[in-house]
Amino acid sequence: MAIFHTEMAKKIPFYDIDMMNVVWHGNYIKYMEEARCDMFEKLKYSYLDMKDDGVAYPIAKMNTKFIRPAVFGQEIIIKTDLIEIAPAMNIKYKMFDKQTGEKLFEGETMQIAIDIHTKESRYEAPERLVKIIGEINEK
Repeated sequence: MAIFHTEMAKKIPFYDIDMMNVVWHGNYIKYMEEARCDMFEKLKYSYLDMKDDGVAYPIAKMNTKFIRPAVFGQEIIIKTDLIEIAPAMNIKYKMFDKQTGEKLFEGETMQIAIDIHTKESRYEAPERLVKIIGEINEK
């Protein structure tokens, strides 16, 4: 069950297409990052907030499942679910065709908090993020 859910729309640009006229597989990783940034902004805890809290969240593990190719000009919806924030941040992603609702892609990331000064792993979420999630759960 997600502790925070967001959705964002994206139109596939020409420069993301490969010689087979579909989105090159590596660009889905970029789309996951765009959706993750969007999620953090909507959560009101951006990458700059993380930095201010002395933490970074590098990807430790990533899974992807390509279901149907996206194409130039296609409008997609990327749904992002924050599953947990400690001991690791786990996020799930699903991409759909905006018009038909057809599922195109699924993915998930696991990110570990790293102290940006010592470069050591932290297995707890920053206090500010815990507070934000707590306030969401109270609603």
